[in-house]
Amino acid sequence: MRRLALPALILVAAATAIARGPIPRPSEIVLLGTGTPVPDPAAFGPATAITVGDRLFLVDAGVGITRRMRAADLPLTGITALFVTHLHSDHTLGYPDLILTSWLMRRMTPFDVFGPPGLQRMTDHLLAAWSEDIDIRIKGLERESPAYGVAVHEIAPGVAYDRDGVKVTAVPVLHGSWPHAYGYRFDLPDRSVVVAGDTRPSAALVAAARGCDVLIHEVYPSGRVAPEDRPGGALWPEYLKAFHTSDVELGALAARIRPKLLILDHIVRLGGTDQEIVAGIRRGGFAGRVVVGKDLERY
Repeated sequence: MRRLALPALILVAAATAIARGPIPRPSEIVLLGTGTPVPDPAAFGPATAITVGDRLFLVDAGVGITRRMRAADLPLTGITALFVTHLHSDHTLGYPDLILTSWLMRRMTPFDVFGPPGLQRMTDHLLAAWSEDIDIRIKGLERESPAYGVAVHEIAPGVAYDRDGVKVTAVPVLHGSWPHAYGYRFDLPDRSVVVAGDTRPSAALVAAARGCDVLIHEVYPSGRVAPEDRPGGALWPEYLKAFHTSDVELGALAARIRPKLLILDHIVRLGGTDQEIVAGIRRGGFAGRVVVGKDLERY
């Protein structure tokens, strides 16, 4: 067989690449906000971005989401879809900001928003609350009025989105007294990502997430739970158990799910350290890779 000289090899490789088309960019996870309702300058409201090529998917819209998107160099005008886990305020305070600020930054078409029943009513009330602002900006800037809106889809458990190699499945989770709360599994061309949302241990989530590449899950340190000296503080341990997942519980869940990477998110710290929380997860039985998520980290 005749051996090609180096320049010829380079030309052959280039021609092959052109014939095959551009290599798809790998998907990326960006933690936009990892916080809780407690105001923390280092941890903004819950929000996660997942990029697939030029498509941008968001899960939840906590306070500060547009500032975090700008800090992460994500396009405010290029939102493909937002998925809302549930309607607690800390997960939705940035929702009107996302709608209106992306419009002001020249978003010209509505984007899709998926979430539980009640999302349409919330959206209608938010747009009504800012109706004076919207009207003034449309008239003063001669903007296209439909662009400020969003297309709301109130969904049930099951496949919520399935387009061009991206499938998103809504998984019912158990979040205290909320009648509808979801986690989301993203099946992407190069990996699977599960964003659990707010939940206590959930068999449905374990079943849906088993074998995923990345699991993003909330947590609190079990060793720090105690009644608190405030209104309702006596019920705090009971509330945590009904609404959230402890480090030891998460360790047991992750041992069954077996993700390649476990990212801790929405950490109700109670004064616990990163090392303490990870140690609790190890006690629960998970021996895989664990990282404590921080705002603006990318995976």
